[in-house]
Amino acid sequence: MMNYLSIILLLPALSFLVLVVFGKKWGEKSAYVSIGAMVVSFALSIYALLFVMGGGHTEITFTWASIGSFKLTFGLLLDALSAMMLVVVTIVSLLVQIFSFGYMHGDKRIGWFYACLSMFTASMLLLVYSPNYVQIYMAWEGVGVFSYLLIGFWFEKRSASDAAKKAFMVTRFGDLGFGVGLVLLYIVAGTLDMDKVFAMHLPEATAALIAILFFCGAVGKSAQFPLHVWLPDAMEGPTPVSALIHSATMVAAGVYLVARSYPLFEMGPVSLEVVAIIGTITAFMAATIALTATDIKKVLAYSTISQLGYMMMGLGVGAYAAGVFHLMTHAFFKPLLFLGAGSVIHAVHSQEIFDMGGLGKKMKITSITFLIGGLALAGIPPFAGFWSKDEILAGAFASGHITIFIFGLLTVLLTAFYTFRLIFIVFFGKPRGHHGDHAHESPAVMSMPLIILGFFALTAGLIGSPFAQNAFQGFIAHGHEAEAPNYMVMGASCIIALIGIGFAYMKYMTNVLPSNVISKDNFFYKLLVNKYYMDEFYYYALIVPTHAVARAALAFDQKVVDGAVNGVAWVSMQFGKGLRHIQTGYVQNYALYMVIGLVVLLIWSIKILGLF
Repeated sequence: MMNYLSIILLLPALSFLVLVVFGKKWGEKSAYVSIGAMVVSFALSIYALLFVMGGGHTEITFTWASIGSFKLTFGLLLDALSAMMLVVVTIVSLLVQIFSFGYMHGDKRIGWFYACLSMFTASMLLLVYSPNYVQIYMAWEGVGVFSYLLIGFWFEKRSASDAAKKAFMVTRFGDLGFGVGLVLLYIVAGTLDMDKVFAMHLPEATAALIAILFFCGAVGKSAQFPLHVWLPDAMEGPTPVSALIHSATMVAAGVYLVARSYPLFEMGPVSLEVVAIIGTITAFMAATIALTATDIKKVLAYSTISQLGYMMMGLGVGAYAAGVFHLMTHAFFKPLLFLGAGSVIHAVHSQEIFDMGGLGKKMKITSITFLIGGLALAGIPPFAGFWSKDEILAGAFASGHITIFIFGLLTVLLTAFYTFRLIFIVFFGKPRGHHGDHAHESPAVMSMPLIILGFFALTAGLIGSPFAQNAFQGFIAHGHEAEAPNYMVMGASCIIALIGIGFAYMKYMTNVLPSNVISKDNFFYKLLVNKYYMDEFYYYALIVPTHAVARAALAFDQKVVDGAVNGVAWVSMQFGKGLRHIQTGYVQNYALYMVIGLVVLLIWSIKILGLF
């Protein structure tokens, strides 16, 4: 079994190495190598999932390095959580790579693009497999590096290179907390192997502190408040990259870390409260910002932030299985929406939704599959997002987190509204401007992934529904039993979502609500358009002081450090100029100096002897 597991990980890594060497020469043919590797990895991931469903569990480790009592191990872990993630990561990566073959057609660096996609996927697979925190941290940073390369793939654009740097630097803040947590965990537990740590009974306060430090890393990677600011700017990368980063890989890594470390969080229950509160704030805040966004990809980016908040909310209130379930369903409907947005952008060459309109008639496959993804995101049954989101809300209600439950319902309303605001503006009504004049459906290589993801966005949630006796929750729970179906919560969330859709219809499809129902001069509108001024806050709180310190350091270096160095040099030069008059090169001068020296020496000697 371990040979198969190794192949799942090694194939995309080997694809990266091959394409680094030959990708530039092969050009678009590089896609065959990367896609072929991913097909095999996906097939083997299905085999691994079936193995675990049959009761299998595999873990193998070996010592990588040993320094005194410290042993650094490396290995592969296959259990229910990792098996589920293997399938999700490989199938989403495979479909994104197929879509990219059409979307990136003609790009001069397509070989390097597929190389980065391969290693990005390999890094996420390594993270999923990891049985210890050192290996997770290595893979964690690998995901960060290749996300930087992919976000900034079109580095010729200043906005793309800036977005890549912003993503890399902001997530570093969170990673600092994660790194400190690793050191503290080793000091306290003497090991970083997860099974050994989870078998211990750490003091509650210590466990809570370590868990919160780990959560800092998750806040960065999964774009939670207040480190969410990098993710909307990451839309500067190619749209297939956005689909991959925002579904099953980078942003999922933080949620996965919390889920994988759940026993540690349970040792310090206050850490789960922190997770729940941050998740709720993030879900609600991002949903409000999405109400006013006009860039099709940024609407979906804030949607991703909001849905990641839902996942954290579920984990925080104790609905472990529901949080993981939403991670899985989101990994199908969100790349569907991003790739659908890519199909639209490919057709109209614009990302502004108010440049679009009436595209449903010209792009039927894209519009139908996008609608399926939108219904899943809005939480309408029987689409995938309904079942997982409902489980999270039910978990919040059952655990007594009523405030969180209420904000969760409000977020359902906002999500349904901004989702169908986007759908109505882009696919319905009359065309706006000339951008859609020559719009047409994308080629089959781009449409096929949309159809496949549309199928999963429609059906994937059913495995966690009461109709399937909550099969997913039973498979993934590991002692965290799913709540019994709460039909009152189901009904409430569904009605609220329909109300949100109704408001969007009245606002953008009829004249029932006036167009100026929200004035652009309104304080709250400005607040949302400016994203709660979080970027401005960081600019004045961090960047401006950093620049001021840098300028002060520069002045100190120039006037004090350089002044001292230059002063020593000036004295040396003046001394040399003085010596220059002595070193004339004339023998008679040197003879005169010798005579003067002898006379001085003679006078000094006579004085010492007391002759005078």
